[in-house]
Amino acid sequence: MSRSSTKAGQRRARVKLGGSVLAVVLLENGRQIRARLNQLSVNGGLLSLEQPLDEGIKVTTLFHIGTTSLRARAEMLFPMWATKGCFQPFRFLDLPDQDRSKLARELETLVRAGAPEEEE
Repeated sequence: MSRSSTKAGQRRARVKLGGSVLAVVLLENGRQIRARLNQLSVNGGLLSLEQPLDEGIKVTTLFHIGTTSLRARAEMLFPMWATKGCFQPFRFLDLPDQDRSKLARELETLVRAGAPEEEE
């Protein structure tokens, strides 16, 4: 996976998934929302949702990518309307190093297999 140096340190590329990975977003009130992952990095991603969630809310994301199942806390960022539904970025909160490493390996595998990527 390509990397570029920035003042914040090294960043990894986002992998474009195009909605091919299903995700569940768990709200603090117990409600579950189905979503599709459009992009993913070790820092967060971009969900495709029918309706936007409030910016700044804390959620738990659940998804399976490659051989890794991930359950991680995340913060929802400002949504963008799309033709059908919306795209809503999120950033992981306190992703444990072990989970971050597993996710990085899965993303690197996808890039090696030809998945499109975009610099963060």
